[in-house]
Amino acid sequence: MSNTTFTLEAKHREKVGSRYASRARQLGELPCILYGHKKGPVPISINAKTAIKHFEHGEKVFNIEIEGKPETALLKDLQFDYLGTNVIHADFERVDLDEEVETKVHVSLVGDAAGLKEVGATLLSNMTEIVIKCKVRDILEHVDVDISELAAGGAVHAGDIPLPAGMTLITDANETICAIQIQQEAEAAGEEAAVEGADAAEPEVITEKKEESSE
Repeated sequence: MSNTTFTLEAKHREKVGSRYASRARQLGELPCILYGHKKGPVPISINAKTAIKHFEHGEKVFNIEIEGKPETALLKDLQFDYLGTNVIHADFERVDLDEEVETKVHVSLVGDAAGLKEVGATLLSNMTEIVIKCKVRDILEHVDVDISELAAGGAVHAGDIPLPAGMTLITDANETICAIQIQQEAEAAGEEAAVEGADAAEPEVITEKKEESSE
């Protein structure tokens, strides 16, 4: 987590609904909801450009200031448009810096994998985020995974990622983060699967017994 907790100035949304949310976005605002800590949910809006810049940098914990009253909040969810490119809504949960929460952390692959020097080797990245549990003040913007020693045919699993003390991995430790596969092996496996599928689909030939003709 960054040593600085950024402040996002917010204002109440008096009217809610898709029509009013669309109007807010046209004015450069991002519709949000703030909830948690046994308080009712509060519809708010914040400056979209400023907020999204912090989201893209991996920031998750903010001071949400409403009418001069700041509340520590954790970014819980982002909603995107139908193209999956533009953020159209954000969910924030009120938190205390010393309470433990579950949150997603981006996984950054670092280094040039040794196995990629082999002919036909391809790096497959299966997961870009893991879920961890830690104190709010210790939340990471991202976690680095050194793949420089990763050999062809090898893989990195969620359980292989070194986490700082006090953090617990929630994602299944056996989940594959990335792997190096040789293209020839992948093609052979695909061909074998295709042959097996064809064999299974081959129709059974049944010879019908000819009826005896009566004289």
